[in-house]
Amino acid sequence: MQIKLASITVDDQDKALDFYTRVLGFEKVHDIPMGPFRWLTVSSPEGAAGVELVLEPLGFAPAHIYQQALFEAGIPATAFMTQDIAGEYQRLRDRGVVFRSEPKAMGPITAVIFEDTCGNLINLVQPAA
Repeated sequence: MQIKLASITVDDQDKALDFYTRVLGFEKVHDIPMGPFRWLTVSSPEGAAGVELVLEPLGFAPAHIYQQALFEAGIPATAFMTQDIAGEYQRLRDRGVVFRSEPKAMGPITAVIFEDTCGNLINLVQPAA
């Protein structure tokens, strides 16, 4: 058994595709029309081969309530890993990404939370060396 797909709900698939590709640097893998929405996935060129992030539309009202509650409580929807949090933090700030703080050391990790423009908070994490 393997995990090949993880999903994150987004309030606008076009806006999400722009943010995750143009701003974060991920690559579009699938963009398949499915009724009023799309099967839309991206992948990190630095990540594990074959693992995709589904940019899941908020097509179910309770999903929007859940997403909004997480955002308002400051709880990240997911986490991305990096080996250079200072460099990623600066690169993303230069691209206009809104961060909730500066990177902070927390035991075995350094982490910082940013907004994805699609209703989510993302935790950017670097494991301690």
